[in-house]
Amino acid sequence: MEIKIEKNIMIPMKDNVKLATDVYSPKSEKALPVLLRRLPYNKERPTYFDRPNILRLVQAGFIVVVQDVRGTGSSEGEFLPFDLEADDGEETINWIASQSWCDGNVGMIGSSYHGMTQILASMRMPVALKAIAPHLTPSDFYEDLTYRGGAFELGGTLSWSTRMFFTVILKRALEQGKEMPKEFSESLQSKNTYPFHVEKLPLMETSDFNDYWPIYKEWLTHPDKDDYWQNVSFREHYHNITVPALHSGGWFDIFLRGTITNFQGIKQRSTNEIAKKNQRLIIGPWTHTNNTGTFAEHEYGMNAGLDGLDYTGILIEWFNKWLKGIDQQIKEEKPVKLFVMGINEWRDEEDWPLPDTVYSPYYLHSNGNANRACGDGLLSIMSPKNEPTDVFLYNPKRPVPTIGGNLHFANEHLSGPLDQSAVEDRDDVLCYTSEPLLRATEVTGPIELILYISSSAKDTDFTGKLVDVHPDGRAEILTEGILRVRYRQSFDSPELMVPGNVYKIKIGMAATSNVFKEGHRIRLEVSSSNFPKYDRNSNTGGEIYNESEGSFITAVNSVHHNESYPSHLLLPIIDRDHK
Repeated sequence: MEIKIEKNIMIPMKDNVKLATDVYSPKSEKALPVLLRRLPYNKERPTYFDRPNILRLVQAGFIVVVQDVRGTGSSEGEFLPFDLEADDGEETINWIASQSWCDGNVGMIGSSYHGMTQILASMRMPVALKAIAPHLTPSDFYEDLTYRGGAFELGGTLSWSTRMFFTVILKRALEQGKEMPKEFSESLQSKNTYPFHVEKLPLMETSDFNDYWPIYKEWLTHPDKDDYWQNVSFREHYHNITVPALHSGGWFDIFLRGTITNFQGIKQRSTNEIAKKNQRLIIGPWTHTNNTGTFAEHEYGMNAGLDGLDYTGILIEWFNKWLKGIDQQIKEEKPVKLFVMGINEWRDEEDWPLPDTVYSPYYLHSNGNANRACGDGLLSIMSPKNEPTDVFLYNPKRPVPTIGGNLHFANEHLSGPLDQSAVEDRDDVLCYTSEPLLRATEVTGPIELILYISSSAKDTDFTGKLVDVHPDGRAEILTEGILRVRYRQSFDSPELMVPGNVYKIKIGMAATSNVFKEGHRIRLEVSSSNFPKYDRNSNTGGEIYNESEGSFITAVNSVHHNESYPSHLLLPIIDRDHK
């Protein structure tokens, strides 16, 4: 097939800012449906042609339109993250629909920020938009993107901001015929740039670019979920999303919870019955940037990646249905497709959470010495009796290092399912481990940790981590979570602790799908830091973003587990036969 490519068509927005747009189309006189991708990372980069495969989409009878969002790539204007994406997306869709080569049907594709541009545009309900396919996409800019459990997502937010800052500053400098300022060029080339000066304090001084691109400072100075964040929350607008959506995410992706929340929220709250009935969800063993299913310490098999799943083929079928009216399904498709780790199989399900889920509490036990994996911490379905409290010192000058999991600030080999043995040998990490399993146990669904805690500090953090312990001792992370205790009641109304008082807290630990095989053990890690994924709680109860290391206080933190305070991990157990 001969493909026609038109580069840098400048589409005017209502404020006369023009957005650079490329059009890939079959050489044909026939009007065709269009797939739109809007991204901030420069449309000329070849990586954005791989997944989905743009040329294959064109060969399947779609015109593909790729656009640099305002202020990036070859587009005019100023880049302010998310600020005008709904307006610009709607206007671009309307422009496409008015072209003679478009048959009036538009879909949207793309991942991460490209996924956000889809949801933001769909909230405006443009008539021509018939379906979307957001991949690896958050649902809320506060709880999914910038903060997690009230703790600042330091590593990922700082690295993304730095990357976009250099993109914006360099673009402006080139447009003005200037060179990049020397200090920025040196910073970009510095070995300390990646992961971007996370050790530097106060956090307000972490970046070199506050005077040039203040968005990072704005995020830091809004640690509560106030009106600043409410204005940029997808969750507030699900009723306005009236198109079918194919959501896809990864078990080790930073936006896993957001992907699931978007699927559930639109399905429940859309005002359009067709949209409500046609939300789809796919989750694979992927991180935010690695969709292959192959990691430094674990290989999930040939079919685990996007290529093995044939993601482009799935999109072709999806948009054939909603943009062309061609339904290639022999029988009705189940709405949820999950990759079950442990047994390494794809499985189709009726809903999320799975209808046959049994939420089972796994209680924490010890004789007061759960510190380290070699301690006496036990995880079991038996409720606790009168047991001593586990205590550890949390020193923010000596935080527990981030190893694996859902990262977006490190080289790819540092994320995903890595062995936690190194951190489990620390005295500030409590480990509660089940006995070796007598039969395979499947855990598929949302994970929640309920702890009864106390502290010597007014405020501190508690973290949880679910780990699959192999017979050889390898302790593989599956999912994790954190709570800044001042936000135990709500994220918009912080409340400090009374030192020594016992509080019940709930830590959301996203979700997983894993079969713990016979002979494996289920482990829970509890601590108070995961750095530099999250910023360090100073334990003072003050404005953490303004504090230096000299303000740090060591906290004596306690986890209670007895008849009065039954701390437990709530696991979604799926009782099915596994060979």
